[in-house]
Amino acid sequence: MANPIILTLDDDIQVSNAIERDLRRHYRQDYRVMKATEPAVALEAVARLKQRNDQIALFLVDQRMPGMEGVAFLAEAMKFYPDARKVLLTAYADTQAAIAAINVIGLDHYLMKPWSPPEQNLYPVLDDLLSDWLATAEVPFDGIRVAGTLWSASSHTIKDFLARSQIPYQWLDIEQDAEARALVDAVSNEQHHLPVLFFPDGSTLINPHITTVAAKIGLRTQATHPFYDLIIVGAGPAGLAAAVYAASEGLRTLLIDKETTGGQAGTSSRIENYLGFPNGVSGADLARRATAQATRLGAEILTAQEVTQIRVDDTYRFVKLADGTELSCKALIIATGASLRTPDVPGLESLSGAGVYYGAALTEAAYYKGKHMFVVGGANSAGQGAMFFSRYASKVTMLVRGSSLQKDMSQYLIDQINCTENIELRTHTSV
Repeated sequence: MANPIILTLDDDIQVSNAIERDLRRHYRQDYRVMKATEPAVALEAVARLKQRNDQIALFLVDQRMPGMEGVAFLAEAMKFYPDARKVLLTAYADTQAAIAAINVIGLDHYLMKPWSPPEQNLYPVLDDLLSDWLATAEVPFDGIRVAGTLWSASSHTIKDFLARSQIPYQWLDIEQDAEARALVDAVSNEQHHLPVLFFPDGSTLINPHITTVAAKIGLRTQATHPFYDLIIVGAGPAGLAAAVYAASEGLRTLLIDKETTGGQAGTSSRIENYLGFPNGVSGADLARRATAQATRLGAEILTAQEVTQIRVDDTYRFVKLADGTELSCKALIIATGASLRTPDVPGLESLSGAGVYYGAALTEAAYYKGKHMFVVGGANSAGQGAMFFSRYASKVTMLVRGSSLQKDMSQYLIDQINCTENIELRTHTSV
């Protein structure tokens, strides 16, 4: 993690250079010193630093500048870094403005020009402010940040894709976090252009397709060969198992999935009836292990690529992808698994990913802490989801059309549900 920043702003180049010189001499071991001479340029730099998730510990800003006074600059900069310490450089004539700024923007200190000698007039003040900042500063997340709203289906799609791909990320809810909102406004003024993804290198993606995200984070989205011994369509447990066995026998193997590895099983919070895991295993962990095994044995895996057409010509099979690429193979396995059954309820589709979720929706669990949740269904996926959310929600109500859970749910899940106090079962109930 890079050192936090002290940012200085003064339109007088000689003064700006002097500030930079004195600050570097005293703080260069622990802080990066950045300088600017124009308020507009400085604000652009602040926005870029926030996009990269860099920390600004302290602003040292001149009050009297053309175009924007120091107090006005600090008010704008605080939208991005509200916890940074704020120091105003003033001449004697500006002391009243500095005093007023203590109440207006919560100014931490003002310094009179000149500050020489810095050992007496500059460093003691800044040392105290920086020490105070360090005591409360949070270490920024050094990874992908996803900004959006709970009610944005596109935001849910991206979060779900990253989570299932085992990619750590930080969620920023712009409805709850003013800093996150300012961050999004700096790159996109249209609220419906969500989510916005911020990467550690400072780049951003606005409402991207998962294929774009996959390529950005280094997942393979393009095949390395035009021909394979075996192509497998669908990267759930069956497809992954086929890839492991084929690759272990030396076959040039390609595994393709329109989302990511794991399939429907990858969304399960807990699987307890899978061979070889006596204590159970999460769907995500099962997918991670199988993906690593297939890759180690030489299988090639394409994520976020959809197969749109299959044809047979003589003894060869041809697979066409959504991006127009056509691949050929000797043998083809279709392991696309089952599709989730969606209730025929008016208006439900418009809420998909925005309050209504299919599968366990593990990425949304933390938001529903202390809330009442409903799970529709009476088979294993519903049971696993109910058990998982019972750790977060104050109450989980299962809505089941049948008379009991016995018909479609494994007995071990039924036993767990019966022993969980905050799960309520309502049978003979339809949405």
